[in-house]
Amino acid sequence: MRPETLVQDHTIYTCVMGSRAFGLATEGSDTDRWGVFLAPTPLFWRLDKPPTHVEGPAEEQFSWELERFCGLALRADPNILECLHSPLVEYADDTGRELLALRGAFLSRRVHDTFTRYAHGQRRRLDADVRTTGAPRWKHAMHLLRLLTSVRDLLRTGTLTIDVGAEREPLLAVKRGEVPWAGVEARMTRLAREAEEAARRSPLPPEPDRRRVEDFLIRVRRASALDAR
Repeated sequence: MRPETLVQDHTIYTCVMGSRAFGLATEGSDTDRWGVFLAPTPLFWRLDKPPTHVEGPAEEQFSWELERFCGLALRADPNILECLHSPLVEYADDTGRELLALRGAFLSRRVHDTFTRYAHGQRRRLDADVRTTGAPRWKHAMHLLRLLTSVRDLLRTGTLTIDVGAEREPLLAVKRGEVPWAGVEARMTRLAREAEEAARRSPLPPEPDRRRVEDFLIRVRRASALDAR
């Protein structure tokens, strides 16, 4: 089975991500579509296994196979968790709705490590840009501020909200280069410190609910195998 066919015929969930989901879209912003497909169980009985992810077939489209998606979510991958919490859901079948109902099972205090580790990598790139060219890539600086705010609030409340809401205009001002780099740096440092403080008393559990997710995967795989008989 061609990878494109898996996406076209076996998608269980799709959403819009990127600036449109974050509430930061401007004229000309791309429309990024991310999704999850469920490879039929009999494909795993072959020597050549189905792909863990597929790019396309449409432009700006990317999909993960359900098991790979759940594994990354259990490890608190920032992109995957944000995909699960997109406010712009375009499609979800019965299995996709079950996946969305599991969103809370993937959340844990691990997000502090994964989100901040990702943020540190982005910060190093911004600092390198400043040293090399005298200025950061302002769009990347904006998204780093958004990410740091998101994880701080997640750790404080136990809820992941990716639309920036009232922070839209201040963040777009950063993207336009209207905020001095020193001010952006100070805000990044403050948000990182607040996230660390929030992690110490977060309502999130220490670990995700792996058993609940595994039970879901087993049930879905079994149903797929029975449908193929």
